[in-house]
Amino acid sequence: MRYQLLPEWVKQEALILAWPHQHTDWAPWLEDARAVYQIIIEHISHAQGVVLLLVDPNDIADVQQRLPSDVPVLLIPAEFNDTWVRDYGFLTLASDGQYQPVEFEFNGWAGKYPAHLDTQVNRRYLAPLCKRPLLSNPQMVEGGALEIDNNGHLLSTAQCLYHPQRNPQLSALDYQQLFVDTLGVKRMTVLHNGHLQNDDTDGHIDTLARFTLHQGVVYQGANNRPNDPHFVPLSAMANELQAALPDHQLFPLPLPDINDTERLPASYANFLIFNHLVLAPIYNAPEDAEALAVLTQAYPEHTIIAVDCTTLVKQYGSLHCITMQVPQGVLKDAWITQAMQGVSVVA
Repeated sequence: MRYQLLPEWVKQEALILAWPHQHTDWAPWLEDARAVYQIIIEHISHAQGVVLLLVDPNDIADVQQRLPSDVPVLLIPAEFNDTWVRDYGFLTLASDGQYQPVEFEFNGWAGKYPAHLDTQVNRRYLAPLCKRPLLSNPQMVEGGALEIDNNGHLLSTAQCLYHPQRNPQLSALDYQQLFVDTLGVKRMTVLHNGHLQNDDTDGHIDTLARFTLHQGVVYQGANNRPNDPHFVPLSAMANELQAALPDHQLFPLPLPDINDTERLPASYANFLIFNHLVLAPIYNAPEDAEALAVLTQAYPEHTIIAVDCTTLVKQYGSLHCITMQVPQGVLKDAWITQAMQGVSVVA
């Protein structure tokens, strides 16, 4: 049976989040960060989704008090280093109605941050909730580094994939074969241009370029800032996309300029697609309205919901980075039933 990584716009049943706690890097902005998470949880419940919320055991009672009792949330007592579950949460493959959770190893973005707890999250806490056993691969690959469409076309970036602290033994051809074998990829495009200043993921694709449902690509541009240092590399990335995908319509996003003692890697491309919604990051910037208009054009079947991510970007990430979607059919029915009855704890 040949499985293939699913695009984000398939029907989803759940969203994985990791609740910020005082020992994460959110400590200076803990309540502001938690408020963003509560907003996301509310939107997911309105989109017929269950939330799998990883929570430090010491915070379980507090979270139960914060959330409305009727929201479909499973609280999962868990130890984790950080909350960027996009990069260590399991991915989902599909074949003929069968859904397969799969993971890669995670080393804290090429050894930049501790990850000894993050890399165990799938096996310890999430795999028992799934219908099929988790498949584990030994290579270092982050979910935010991968973007795929309906046809098995994978987008990624050279700066991230070929970083010497991830998989130095793998060549470009080796990576292509790896993703064919593990994710069912049929075609792969690796971008060599485009990077946001102070992005410590080494250029994750989910900050740069995202597929649409109908042969389109939304990308983080800088046409509104021709004198910005990002203008040349992001324009070169747009040329790469046009050359690799000549039959696709390109949707350039404006570039915000967000600073907090230094330039922050704020990207409008870091949005989440969940069922009929697109949750779109905004930054209280002049470009917010234009970015939302671009996403409305690119995803006409979806309702675009703005989420203020000015707090999230202080930790050099945004909305897509803190989330991982779970397609319908992955989780055991009993857990879905329990979640739909309201907030409860996974024992």
